[in-house]
Amino acid sequence: MEGDNRTNSVLDGGDDRPKIERVSTEPDADAARAQVEAQLARSTPEPPQAGEAESTATRIARPSRWVLVGLISLIVLSAFESLAIMTAMPLVTADLDGANAYALAFSAPIAAGVIGMILAGDWADRRGPRAPLYAAVIALTVGLLIAGLAPTMPVFIGGRIIQGIGGGAITVPIYVIVARVYPEERHPRIFASFAAAWVVPSLVGPVIAGAVAETLGWRWVFLGVVALVAAALAMVGVALRGRLTDAASTAPRWTPVRLGWSVLAASAVLALTLTAELDGVLRWAVAIVAVAVAILALRPLVPTGTLRSAWGLPSVVLVRLLMAAAFFGAEAYVPYLLQKQYDYPAAFAGLALTGAGVAWAFGSYLQGRAGNGIASADVVRWGATGLFAGIVVVGATSAMHLPPWLAIVGWVLAGVGMGFGYPRLSVLTLEYSDLGNQGANSSALAIADALGAAAALAATALAVVTAAGADAASASPSQTSAGFTAAFVVAAACGLAAVVLGARVRRRQP
Repeated sequence: MEGDNRTNSVLDGGDDRPKIERVSTEPDADAARAQVEAQLARSTPEPPQAGEAESTATRIARPSRWVLVGLISLIVLSAFESLAIMTAMPLVTADLDGANAYALAFSAPIAAGVIGMILAGDWADRRGPRAPLYAAVIALTVGLLIAGLAPTMPVFIGGRIIQGIGGGAITVPIYVIVARVYPEERHPRIFASFAAAWVVPSLVGPVIAGAVAETLGWRWVFLGVVALVAAALAMVGVALRGRLTDAASTAPRWTPVRLGWSVLAASAVLALTLTAELDGVLRWAVAIVAVAVAILALRPLVPTGTLRSAWGLPSVVLVRLLMAAAFFGAEAYVPYLLQKQYDYPAAFAGLALTGAGVAWAFGSYLQGRAGNGIASADVVRWGATGLFAGIVVVGATSAMHLPPWLAIVGWVLAGVGMGFGYPRLSVLTLEYSDLGNQGANSSALAIADALGAAAALAATALAVVTAAGADAASASPSQTSAGFTAAFVVAAACGLAAVVLGARVRRRQP
């Protein structure tokens, strides 16, 4: 034991204090005793005063607090960007004549984010998380500028792809920073604070975005977010100075093969999204091939056993993929449902996203307070159950033309479920990681987020077109309702799978 070794070292003179010389028996015993006492006095440091100890603790704690403030500022930025753009997207597609590319506008940046995640994960393991974080924010800014100034829908999609690379890469270094700066017992509360960072953007983001889009134009929704980037990046840079390990000696060797697989996976998901614009047999043939290629490309990017839901980390990644698919696949259609089927204005339709954001933060707060008092597998399954139930309520509202407030209530319930189960998956990922693979495992979790959401958006787009039997611009009210219902059925199926597999996130007992 380490403590025993330290004790033995002191007993046999192996400590760092100066050795006390043996004093031979001399007539002047008092002088010898004084010599010994003087040596002991020089080798024994004085205990720190209470004020000094408190000052030291403050110096240690304050940088950690500012690191957290900086990370939360980036989460706030990402939340506002996501919710604001989602609220404005129906106006974007109408102005740029891109109704049939509605799902592509969401799935393209999510799929492209996989590339950023792979780059950021390997970069963080080999060189530390600071540089990939800066690069990710710069890419996000460039993408927002291109999208905000886009004259056509293809240019807009191109900007969204660049934006997605940056946005996807941000998550990975943030997770690595949490792992390297904070002790493991604080991780549930750290991730709960990240969820709480969505509260203010959820309260004001959709409403502000809707008002800006309807008064100044949708372009200012994108360009306005750019103004927030510089302040957030500066705050993080100052907070992280001198706080991180630059690299891990056990980091795996960089290889471009994983990057190639990530590009293939992203391309397959985008191809799946585009199948909604094809007709007849060709649509389903391309869809089947795209799904097969996406699964093939996913295998080298995630822990071994993920696709068969092996116990532990592989199931953590798979359940994360399914929950992301369920929530984000449905979320894109909630404001669209309220605007298209119930004629809600954009600002009012955004209230559903606001409610879900606040509910997500509340659910995350609950799991953070629970800490280790509730088994992580139970937390995940309860969260997935709430998510599934909420999507079912929204789908039933669309299918049976129920009052629209039920859809908002259902989506709030889905938000509580995500907030309760989703952060615990992040905690488990760091728990199952060491210094050399924190970036790789965080990257795998982020890839599960991205590919799950992008694949679900592609699948829901295909379901909408198939069920409606017409394109979005010319669909009748009944066709529109059938399309929305089909999208929510796909999302609910993913949520149900997450409920079933949630128990496997624990380590298998021997």
